[in-house]
Amino acid sequence: MERLHGVVYGDVQGVGFRYFLMREAQRLSLRGWVRNRDDGTVEFVAEGGRSDLERLKEAAERGPRMARVDRVDGRWSAAAGGLDGFDLTG
Repeated sequence: MERLHGVVYGDVQGVGFRYFLMREAQRLSLRGWVRNRDDGTVEFVAEGGRSDLERLKEAAERGPRMARVDRVDGRWSAAAGGLDGFDLTG
């Protein structure tokens, strides 16, 4: 199990990005959360298998139809646990 902490840059707020990422994470059976940040980015933390996390990162790089994703910065680490489901926060 691994953890991916990502920050998504671009036109990613007000376009359904958090719901898009939450649905994708739930489809992949990942645990974690996603939230809007004050600087206009979207931040997420997800835990699960490496291949599923890579799929989630690819989805974040694509984004929903109305989004414009400039880049996704991701940090990988060992899973820390303590996450239940995949939720919207903030």
